[in-house]
Amino acid sequence: MVPRSVRITGWGHYAPERILTNADLEKLVDTNDDWIRSRTGIRERRVAAPHETTATLAAIAGKRAIAVAGLDPQEIDLILVGTLTPDYWMPSTAALVKEAIGNSKAAAFDVMAACSGFVFAYATADAYIRSGMYRHVLVIGAELLTRFLDFSDRNTCILFGDGAGAVVVSASDEEGGGLAGMEMTTDPDGAYMIWLPSGGSKSPPSDETVRRGEHYVRMEGKETYRYATKTLATSALKAISRAGWEPSEVDLFIPHQANIRIIESVAKGLDLPMDKMFVNVDRYGNTSAASVGIALAEAVDFGRVKVGDKIVFVAFGAGFTSGAAAVEWTADPANGRRSESVEPVASVRAPVDWDSVDPMPARLTAVLEDREGPQVPLDDVVPGEPEHARREVPV
Repeated sequence: MVPRSVRITGWGHYAPERILTNADLEKLVDTNDDWIRSRTGIRERRVAAPHETTATLAAIAGKRAIAVAGLDPQEIDLILVGTLTPDYWMPSTAALVKEAIGNSKAAAFDVMAACSGFVFAYATADAYIRSGMYRHVLVIGAELLTRFLDFSDRNTCILFGDGAGAVVVSASDEEGGGLAGMEMTTDPDGAYMIWLPSGGSKSPPSDETVRRGEHYVRMEGKETYRYATKTLATSALKAISRAGWEPSEVDLFIPHQANIRIIESVAKGLDLPMDKMFVNVDRYGNTSAASVGIALAEAVDFGRVKVGDKIVFVAFGAGFTSGAAAVEWTADPANGRRSESVEPVASVRAPVDWDSVDPMPARLTAVLEDREGPQVPLDDVVPGEPEHARREVPV
């Protein structure tokens, strides 16, 4: 049956416990806290534990979103995972998540649109539900980028972190709400501005590709910055226009958390104050496809979103891809408390015992283990609020 509307009914996120600060990075590469913060706005990022994988991060976020939606995992009809750091090239990470959350009936596949993956997957879920094919779709953006970074390259290793964000998208018999306008583009001129040179069919893995460091993320920073500052505001405006809104009517923008200067450029391009932009890049860094989902979940849990609000997701990524979604929010933020009882996912079943393998670079592991004292996350500072308005971050 074709629904009257399609709405976000659940949300959740997961951030690994281990924290990598700018001070930690000073021990690994020629950089310092002032240099990183002035260029990116990042103060710290999360690093997955050795036993964690992209699928485990995704499964925890997904279970939390399902709980908030008030559903049983078996009620999910389709699972979409936006990621560029899958557990394996095959099977899909979504297939692993399906088993981990305890679902036996859903279809499951990955969406690879780099940092735009969550937005692209959300649009895909909306289309499937509007067709009448599915009723409940779990959308997850999840990344474990720290295992694909060269920690001697300060241009990339300072930027990225690990995490996952998720939403449940559901058919509704009520009118209104949900996705009101959408924009998705891909510009192949930027195909090699952010890329992982080897590991695919063009350059299969070999001793030589490993020796040359071709399994690490590479990025042309200046070109990527120029594209992002030019494209994000344009994508957002197109989605807003298709929704029949004016930019001034939007209550909150949830941009891809790549760089604070890029987010500031979006606000400037839309002629809006920064307090209309949700920002958490200082605490998580760039989590690629996970960033919009994490930011959305935090925005709702921090009280920045209420029923009836007009919100806009906007992202860009390798490819170059870009996407924006204008959404009318309908879910009660108080439902977020339902996720408090969700148990973590210890691991995802594998055909080989990997326990003896530490996937982290040895130098990074040493820095994290040598740090004195507990790893305590930074307090959240909501943009536009004074320092005394800090709130502790729910993890």
